Amino acid sequence: MHERECHGRQAGSRVRSKPVDRRTVLRATAGGATGVALAGCLSSYETITGSSSDDEETITIGMLAPEPESNFVGRSMAQAAAVAVDELNENGGIDGKEVELAVGDTNGSPLEARRQYQRLILEEGADVTVGMFASEALVNILDDIAEQETIHLTAGAATQIASRRVHEEYDRYKYHFRVGPTNDVDLGRAQINFMNDIATDIGWESIAVLAEDYPWADEPWRIYQEQLADTPVDVVMDERYPPATNDFSEMYDDVVEAGADAVFISTAHTGTDALLDWSYPNRPDPQPQPQPFAFGGIHVPMQLPTYYEDTNGACRYGLGYSAATEESEITEVTPQFVDRYYDTFGTYPQDMGYYTYDSVALFAEAVERTGTTETDELISELEGIEYTGATGAVEFYDTDHVHAHDRVYDVGDDSTVGIYFQWQETDDGEGVREVIWPETYATSEYVTPPWLADG
Repeated sequence: MHERECHGRQAGSRVRSKPVDRRTVLRATAGGATGVALAGCLSSYETITGSSSDDEETITIGMLAPEPESNFVGRSMAQAAAVAVDELNENGGIDGKEVELAVGDTNGSPLEARRQYQRLILEEGADVTVGMFASEALVNILDDIAEQETIHLTAGAATQIASRRVHEEYDRYKYHFRVGPTNDVDLGRAQINFMNDIATDIGWESIAVLAEDYPWADEPWRIYQEQLADTPVDVVMDERYPPATNDFSEMYDDVVEAGADAVFISTAHTGTDALLDWSYPNRPDPQPQPQPFAFGGIHVPMQLPTYYEDTNGACRYGLGYSAATEESEITEVTPQFVDRYYDTFGTYPQDMGYYTYDSVALFAEAVERTGTTETDELISELEGIEYTGATGAVEFYDTDHVHAHDRVYDVGDDSTVGIYFQWQETDDGEGVREVIWPETYATSEYVTPPWLADG
């Protein structure tokens, strides 16, 4: 591995007119080829996993992530936890105790997630668990969390099922807290706020609402149906499309016919195909023409810090929703974490890495404040905690709230969870994710795609 790959800033690529091989991009964004390999910039995987100890002077953090050796999201979660643990140990550990990190590979499977959770608790002696990316995997371990009576801080799954169980059966499920992302209901609320605050200012007066038909998008879709009509934008088309969709050309023909200024999309699994069928570099030869509308929304692949390079710049002008970016300064902690992460791994964290870092740091703060790892005392502390992390202000909904122990979306003073960024290009031809909303965190103004500005 070259020194630049491990310690130098990764460059983006100029927008190219030749089409991108989407099969290659899909493999990359699934985690197999994107970014810096874990073993390359860390001495070994064992450096992250460590081994647990019966020593009472050691605190073990159990980390649950999907395929951390190959999947970009899982790797970012594990590496972010490693950064947090390293920082804690450099500053005396947690309450004077050394901190160790044990990682469980959920392999994207609810069954494996449960097995790994049990291993971390029963074999590794984890004092707390953090992470868990897939909602179905989180749901599958809720009863195990209850039986083990050990705090779990979610950093990945958005399902409201967990918080509803805390609300409905507090004594059994009180051990679960969600540091991020916000639950799927608040995720939908955030998109409505974006439409109210800035959509018409950037020229999105009419939108086509598209969402892949996966369970994670059910609640945002319900909120779109109920609340978008009350925003300043005009919804001229809406469609839940099948999970197997890999060709958006006919759908986009309908968008054009409807006269939408922008496609507002909610996508995780199908995001790259949707992007490539929109973007200018991938229009059919011999005379490529850009789609006559803007593009953005909840687009998980665009959260990858290497996505500009992965797509040969095809994501330029696209909008995405995320916890933070390498350019953002949500709080003073954000750039500190980003710089430390980059210095260690030679790349930037993905969305879930920010939440994971905050989860470990938050647990450490709660232990420091209480002076104990006793579960009930920590639960009481977390329920009333006000903490500032890389993703902003962290507070949790009260136990009488239907989403008990979920992170509060809007804690006031213009402090919300999540930002909208736009992939832009620097004068040197590098891709960069500039924050455009909320205004409090903005690092740049929205750039209208030139083929729309000229129109």
